[in-house]
Formats: sequence, C-alpha cells, structure tokens
Amino acid sequence: MTEWLSALSELEAAGRPAVLVTVLSAAGSTPREAGAKMVVSEDGLRGSVGGGNLELQAVEVARGLLAAVRAGGEGGAPLVKEFALGPSLGQCCGGGVSLLFETVVPVHWHVAVFGAGHVGKALVKLLGDLPCAVSWIDSREAEFPREVPPRVRRVVSDAPEDEVADLPEGADVVVMTHSHAVDQQVVEAALRRGTHGFLGLIGSRTKRARCVQRLEARGVPPEAIARLTCPIGVAGVHGKLPAEIAVAVAAQLLQRRGDLPARDAAEDEGPGAAPAEAPADAEKAR
Repeated sequence: MTEWLSALSELEAAGRPAVLVTVLSAAGSTPREAGAKMVVSEDGLRGSVGGGNLELQAVEVARGLLAAVRAGGEGGAPLVKEFALGPSLGQCCGGGVSLLFETVVPVHWHVAVFGAGHVGKALVKLLGDLPCAVSWIDSREAEFPREVPPRVRRVVSDAPEDEVADLPEGADVVVMTHSHAVDQQVVEAALRRGTHGFLGLIGSRTKRARCVQRLEARGVPPEAIARLTCPIGVAGVHGKLPAEIAVAVAAQLLQRRGDLPARDAAEDEGPGAAPAEAPADAEKAR
C-alpha cells in the first residue's frame, strides 16, 4: 500500500479527518511531478507536493478545510488552487502547479468482525465496498489475506475478547470465530461493555440457547442478553455458502443502519445458522 493510502487508512480507522493534496498539473520547472500526493491531518502530514513555501501554503489551505470540518461541516467539494513558483512564494523554480484539495471525512459506521474464516473473509469483502470502517479481528495471523480494502484494519490478538474494549462506541459487532469458546468470550465482553450497536453471533438457535445459559450462569443481566442476535442474517436466505451467509449478514447490518423494518433471522432460521443438531465441527468450519 502506498504511503498516502496507508496514511488515509490509519487516520480513518482512528476517526480523524484529513485532506489529500494532489499535484494535478505541473508546468515548467517544478519540484514534484503531476500525481504527487500529500496527506494533511490536524497535527501532521505524510508525503510531499514539493516542500518550501508551496507546501507551507498547501498545508495552510488544507488545515483551513479541516477547521471547517471541526466546525460541523462535511468537507465540501474538492478544491483546486493554482500556485506560481516565483517570488511570491519565495521559490525560484519558475514553473507553476495546480493542486487539488480533497477533504476525507471518516465514516461514522464502524463494524467489528471477529473471525477470519471463510465467512469472515466473504463478509469483510462486502463491507469493504460499503461506507464503513472495519476492525477485522482474529488470533490467527496466517488467516488474513495479504491485501485488504483501505477501510479495513486487521487486528491480530491472542485474546480477541480484549479488543472489544477498544472498539468505537456504537460499533456493530459480528462474531464468527473458529472457536465456540472464543465466540462466547467475545459476546460476553461486548454485552458487559454495553456500548455496541448490533451484536450478532453466527450459529443456530441451539447455539444461542447454550450461549444464553452460560451468560446467565456468569451473571450477565437478562436485559443485556436480550441485545444478542443469533442466528444472524436476513430471514428467508437459507444458503450455506460463505458468500450467501455474508450477503445475508451484510443486508441485516444495512437494515439496522437504515432503521428499516427488519425481521431477525431468529424468527426464520437464516443462513447464519447451522442446523440445530449439526456437529460442532460443521458449525465451526467458517
């Protein structure tokens, strides 16, 4: 991943706005060629569009756009400004550049996907094309693909349940790890914190009943347990392929996000559910 794209991804994952500055065109003698990029945040910058006073003025313009975002704006349309590299900038290149300023405001929808198995991969692939930031969490580093969409942050953790504490408030949480024990720990951590949006657990109604029994035995309040959705996925989609399950779960997340009427898969055994009497290994092969 290029430096500027990495910078934007890191800032977005942290919920911080930025301005992407691009050399749109360059004429005559200029320090950087067309296509050079710089990412400006409120307290830093990555990359370069040429250094010197040109870059100082570009940063000043970018920080002005960020100030507008802080004041409640959405960033506005892209802005193009022309700069002559002469005495007015204290530069003697003699050429001129056109700079494009694009404000990148982080999305406010955050989804945490616990599990990098087949269904997790399929779901994250879909979420990468949606306006959300994704924390993708698993203990198995080798399960993650080499490349992920820009708004996806991979988290390798020996204790995935501990990552719940670092999720943004209101984040949607989808639990589909390779282990029933880990599933249980993540769900309990999310319910005890109590700041999530949607909390979904892959599995059957039988799995939900066992999970609820364990949560009750560990003193998790009934009102907290009631916020758990299991099975997951929109009703009426019964396919068991990873892509089919992922589409149904993504659709459910979109329904919840849009406050549209949504019938839980628990009312109609959906694609996120293994058959009630399925062997444990079959349900975990995801």
